[in-house]
Formats: sequence, structure tokens, C-alpha cells
Amino acid sequence: MSKVAVVYWSGTGNTEAMANAVVDGAKAKGAEVDVFGPEFTADKVAQYDGIAFGCPAMGAEVLEEVEFDPMFTSVESSLGGKKIALFGSYGWGDGQWMRDWEERCNAAGATLVVDSVMANDAPDDSAIAACEALGGALA
Repeated sequence: MSKVAVVYWSGTGNTEAMANAVVDGAKAKGAEVDVFGPEFTADKVAQYDGIAFGCPAMGAEVLEEVEFDPMFTSVESSLGGKKIALFGSYGWGDGQWMRDWEERCNAAGATLVVDSVMANDAPDDSAIAACEALGGALA
């Protein structure tokens, strides 16, 4: 059985709904899943076979700057060779925050196991299904 961490920050509940679908998808494939907010730390990375990170776009299409980005920055150097996946919601822009985030993960040597999932505002049925598939891909 694989062990998956789902680490996310949500301001309006949209990214939380996506995180719940990621959890469901990983569990459906038999994974043991732990859910974290921005309290996730670099020393926990090695405990998991795969990690899903979720954060909405904020401001000028950046990760949430007070809690999530500092946490992600602190674990980034520990992601080399780790299976990860990214998801989040946005209300404006064209997804630049996700492309920038993917570049950071690739530069850290992480393995993105599936296409990142973005939802415009509240996730619709197709975004929820994509999040379930994302969780399954990590499991």
C-alpha cells in the first residue's frame, strides 16, 4: 500500500473541495492518505510515496504568500525524485501561477506524475473527476 500526503491551503473552499477529491481518488486506489495544511514540513516528505500540493492563485497569479508559499519553499529542496502532483483554483488570469509552480517543482527534481488540475472558481464535475484521477495517479 502506498502512502500519500495531500497538502493544501484554501481560502474560499474551492481548493479544499479539490483536495477532498484527491483524497477520494487516492483512497479508491488503496493508498493510505494523510491530509495537511501549511504545517507540513520538509522532514515529513520522506514518509510519503507521493504528495499532492494544492493552492489557489492569489494576487498577481502567485501561490498564497503568508502560509502556503513559505511552507512550499521550505520543502522544495526535499522534493528531488519525489512523485508529486499539483492542483488549485483561480478566478482570473490564464494559469500562470500553475506554470510557474510546475517550473519550481521541475527545478527541484520532483516528478510530476500527472497533468496539474486547475479549476476556474468552484470546481465543476470535470475538475473533481480530474482531481480524483490525480489522487489515483499518486497512489
